[in-house]
Amino acid sequence: MILQMAATPRPQGKEVPMDELAPERVLTYDRLQVLVFRDGAALAARAAHDVATFLAQRIRERGEAAVMVATGNSQLAFMAALTRRQEVDWSRVTVFHLDEYLGMSEDHPASFRRYIRERLVDIVRPQAFYGIRGDALDAEAEIARYTQLLREHRPDACVMGIGENGHLAFNDPPADFDTQDTMRVVTLDEACRRQQLGEGWFRTLDEVPRQALTLTVPALLAPERLFVVVPERRKAPAVKRALEGPVTPECPASMLQRQPHAVLYLDAESASLL
Repeated sequence: MILQMAATPRPQGKEVPMDELAPERVLTYDRLQVLVFRDGAALAARAAHDVATFLAQRIRERGEAAVMVATGNSQLAFMAALTRRQEVDWSRVTVFHLDEYLGMSEDHPASFRRYIRERLVDIVRPQAFYGIRGDALDAEAEIARYTQLLREHRPDACVMGIGENGHLAFNDPPADFDTQDTMRVVTLDEACRRQQLGEGWFRTLDEVPRQALTLTVPALLAPERLFVVVPERRKAPAVKRALEGPVTPECPASMLQRQPHAVLYLDAESASLL
């Protein structure tokens, strides 16, 4: 799905002073920079500032920008903060996302297309939003369609999180770090499905879909800049494995250690085991 939109005025957000955007700690794991903030609000404000600044710079340089964004409860504060930033001309931005449940329509409360439409697209009115059609009758045709769109627009940035099982998007362990595919159908492991249940998107585990369409790890890491937004204590064990353990498909997020173009944003709770 593509939504073509014109820019409209947005409510003015309160500008956060730069000193309030400073992290409490700056860490380095291999080639990855990690910023630790006092709480989730400070994390969200800084990540939104950095993403907006980067997109505005791209627009000044090239006249347009493209960004891939994540979903889920851990992204809510960041998404709200991003919509309050005023420096981005969203009429020059194309928005993609990372994954969608297989067989799910956009009007389902747990649909990631719906999440992005309600929390970003309907507010900032980007030039275009390309949604992954999880309910497409032919999944392989949808993969081909979305792959072609990504090749045409070449996203400049990716905003992502880290799952409780260490996944990136819906690349559950063991992940394929070497695939040439841009998108694929995956079977979700139980830990991933329980996370979706725990976040309140479904009433029972049986309601959580067992398969999804997801961008692959290489596709997620391909943009020029990666912004990895990971608040909340429930993410602390996965963060510790991703940063202090070996780079392994058994913890997909560990691949971030090798990404010099990435910044990982943590709050005191998600960084509590470091």
